[in-house]
Amino acid sequence: MAGKFQRILYGGDYNPNQWPEEVWKEDMRMFRKAGINSATINVFSWAKLQPSEETYYFDELDKIVDMLSAEEDDIVMATSTGALPAWMVKRYPEVARTDYEGRHHKFGQRHNACPNSQVYRKFMVSLTAKLAERYAHNPHITCWHINNEYGGECYCENCEKAFRVWLKKKYKTIEAVNKAWNTEFWGHTFYDFDEIVLPNVLGDGIGTEDTAFAGLSIDYKRFNSDSLLENYCMERDAIKAVNPDALVTTNLMGTYKGLDYFKWAKEMDIVSWDNYPALDTHWSFTAMTHDLMRGLKKEPFMLMEQTPSQQNWQKYNSLKRPGQMRAQSYQTLAHGADTIQFFQLRRSVGGCEKFHGAVIAHAGTENTRVFREVSQLGEELARLGRHILGTENRAEVAMIFDWDNYWGLEYTSGPSEDLKYVDQIHQYYRYFYEHNIPVDMVSAEDTFAGYKVVAAPVLYMVKEGMKEALTAFVKQGGILILTYMSGIVDQSDNVYLGGYPGPLRELAGVWVEEIDALFPDQKNQMIFADGREAECGLVCDIMHLEGAEALAVYGSDFYKDSPVVTRNAYGEGSTYYIGSDPSEEGIEMILDKVREEAGISGASGEKARLEIVSRWNGEQEYGFLMNFTDQVLPVPERFAGKEDLLTEKAVESGETMKKYDVKIVKM
Repeated sequence: MAGKFQRILYGGDYNPNQWPEEVWKEDMRMFRKAGINSATINVFSWAKLQPSEETYYFDELDKIVDMLSAEEDDIVMATSTGALPAWMVKRYPEVARTDYEGRHHKFGQRHNACPNSQVYRKFMVSLTAKLAERYAHNPHITCWHINNEYGGECYCENCEKAFRVWLKKKYKTIEAVNKAWNTEFWGHTFYDFDEIVLPNVLGDGIGTEDTAFAGLSIDYKRFNSDSLLENYCMERDAIKAVNPDALVTTNLMGTYKGLDYFKWAKEMDIVSWDNYPALDTHWSFTAMTHDLMRGLKKEPFMLMEQTPSQQNWQKYNSLKRPGQMRAQSYQTLAHGADTIQFFQLRRSVGGCEKFHGAVIAHAGTENTRVFREVSQLGEELARLGRHILGTENRAEVAMIFDWDNYWGLEYTSGPSEDLKYVDQIHQYYRYFYEHNIPVDMVSAEDTFAGYKVVAAPVLYMVKEGMKEALTAFVKQGGILILTYMSGIVDQSDNVYLGGYPGPLRELAGVWVEEIDALFPDQKNQMIFADGREAECGLVCDIMHLEGAEALAVYGSDFYKDSPVVTRNAYGEGSTYYIGSDPSEEGIEMILDKVREEAGISGASGEKARLEIVSRWNGEQEYGFLMNFTDQVLPVPERFAGKEDLLTEKAVESGETMKKYDVKIVKM
């Protein structure tokens, strides 16, 4: 399978403009020694590139591009539009954002531009066009990196006017808006579009995560995501106008709540993202976010940023332990990356990221643990590229991740403030991770063809077409996993009448009459037909069977002995419905049964503590074996005798792996 690149890009953010030129030559020497072959440049250089409205300055950037080109590096060219220059805010204050509290900001920080400011858009496109005209045909510029980590919201008059236009395009009439938002509640009827105000603290916002009218606030989330996406597309189009074949991306942020990444991915040539787990982030969560980024386009992705050692913005910025960066990088490759890139290549001398890790530390020497580890990985990646680059991941299990559900579930008032969308997705993903069963993270608009199992935890919002797609999947023999808080509302957050889970009621074969919320220290029990028990909590659906069979019942409270886990045969397939939040042991009991019915086994046949992931090149399989535990673990016998591409030796029978050991086995 052909990839987007000729080699695994290995490098990261490089800011020579922050250093005198005599340092650049030393950087080049050290990069070669570390095996670094690419650099992301010009990320935050707008102030230098355009020192005034009428003046552009490219001399320094020309030198940087020429230097990297002479080194035969792959250049990732950023457009610098992620931070405004001071003169622009001074001359045109409207380009700055207004926050949720209604305060209009002055010059400062980054991601500080109103996405609907026509002045910002004009200067943004102009700068990008000039960069494209100057550099887009340079063969060493492998990829274009627009802006940086898009995010945040603006609540200014520009955005309010643009939001009204967006609403008119979507709903056509004010009557349709009133119906969608159920404005009869609290007598909120609008008579004209210009009466609609933004849902911040001055309007219907109760808090950044709460609102009086969820339909309004969800639509504003959609609008804000679309506004920033429009900014991205304007810059992309400016580059493509000069070089239609240019590869264009922007760095996403995993499960970041603010932007609908499935919608964004349709406009991106390749997905890239920034991976910054904390010391206590579970490895399954990192794997899940990689799978989500791969799933956005169902293609290999770019790791645009990770730290080679430590971060600087978390509460406790622990060092990566010896071997951890290397193992983490291989986990990234295993789940679909074709690049390994760092922030940053040389540690800054000042600013809030001066203590963020880098390949070259403040000491300025290659005699550091981090530099040695970076160099080892660089040497290995240079050998691996011909095997791994552009290969695919395959899965029989899909998991739905949907930003409308993310927004809707967490805006809704009740049943519990502890109900968080990503946590619910992760706890089910974690089961498959721990059994080394590959998972594709898919959108709610997917057809689900080719999968044996589709998991849709807390599918709170069922939008148009979703019922039909899920029903077709189950009818044709698929297994669907649903949980509490599913099938509750439509795309405007209005409840489906007739009983929960609304349009999925027939598919699930149950009717949920009430939903009980438990305090954090309250628990119930799930008692299975074979007598096994597991704890459950958070919420408890009180439901009735309508064709489904009960696999487990509650163990206490007034709904004792009523069903909590059910299975409904439907067509050639079945739907499992889980009416409470099970313990890890409870999820294991339920999904063991799902896995048995689906006929799915993990990479090692049994639950294994090694993480084992495969990438495929046609019929050639490459197995990544990684140990993220504190124990020395045996290599499964099925890998004995196979070549380990890292050592170029055969795996021996009985071989073991210690913490952060990695093997890449040619199957």
